[in-house]
Amino acid sequence: MSSITFTIPGEPRAKGRPRMTESGHVYTPKNTTTYENLVKITYMNEVRKVMPFGQDAQIRIDILAQMAIPKSASKKAKALMLAGIEKPAKKPDFDNVGKVICDALNGLAYRDDSAITTATVRKRWASVPCVVVTICEDREDA
Repeated sequence: MSSITFTIPGEPRAKGRPRMTESGHVYTPKNTTTYENLVKITYMNEVRKVMPFGQDAQIRIDILAQMAIPKSASKKAKALMLAGIEKPAKKPDFDNVGKVICDALNGLAYRDDSAITTATVRKRWASVPCVVVTICEDREDA
């Protein structure tokens, strides 16, 4: 298997910071857990394979976060956005988008995200927001 690609529908989300209750219990925010579950369900529905590269594989992951063009953007601005000339320098931060995707795929696409040896996260504007994820083995001959 050379690579797998799947698409998570909707606006890209970021990994939320851990929260703490007054009693000191640390928990993950609900919107982060909900988005991680969407990533898992989408992966299983589209890929249908657990750890397709093997337990000890070194992993490369490429994440393309396609963000919705603001309704207030002018026609000229929209054209620049769709052409990739104007890029979304706004939240969510690229590292938090990558983190939520990579954490959600632990135990599904790879044993743990510590197996990821190369990663890219790109943010672009799009007519239809989504996140496109491509995963493959990180081999020099690939």
